[in-house]
Amino acid sequence: MRRPLPVFLFATLTLLALNGCRREEIRTYAVKKAPATNASASAPAAPSADAAMSNTPVTTAEGPGLAWSAPTHWKTGPEKAMRKATFLIPGENGGPGAELAVTAFPGDVGGLLANVNRWRGQLSLPPLAEGELATALSHLHVGDLHLDYVELVAAGTPPARRVLGALVPHSGATWFFKLDGPDALVAREKPAFLAFLQSLHPAN
Repeated sequence: MRRPLPVFLFATLTLLALNGCRREEIRTYAVKKAPATNASASAPAAPSADAAMSNTPVTTAEGPGLAWSAPTHWKTGPEKAMRKATFLIPGENGGPGAELAVTAFPGDVGGLLANVNRWRGQLSLPPLAEGELATALSHLHVGDLHLDYVELVAAGTPPARRVLGALVPHSGATWFFKLDGPDALVAREKPAFLAFLQSLHPAN
């Protein structure tokens, strides 16, 4: 038969047991989750090809320029880098319009063949050989100015595109007049474009 434990020993064991339970008690904490790192948002974006081109320095022609008289239905467009002027021609029944870009650069900018082929490339037309250039160009004389004129059409899938272009050497630079837009609209504007070219003269 077991003898009962003394009262003080029983109390001591009870306290030790309770302290042991406190030390083993599980505690939980609410911890805020750190926001996930978005690599694409934090990393600087690589510059696009368009941005790189817009930052490429290009020398435009300075000095004596050209002046002209534009048809009243051509609207003056917003200023654009490297352009001397922009004209916008509204399309029919809300359709796409045409745009006339006027630029000027020092020298011959690669020559007639290179510039005509550049415009052809923009229409996905094959380049001309040197011997084919003469038949592709027309020549206009406006006062003391000599103009080389070209007309390009890209049929392709609708809407077809047409470009009327003129290259004008003046005071050590070459001026470019390029009317680009839907085939039917640009064809309709051809007389107005030729009248515009006939109005060219050195600016005062």
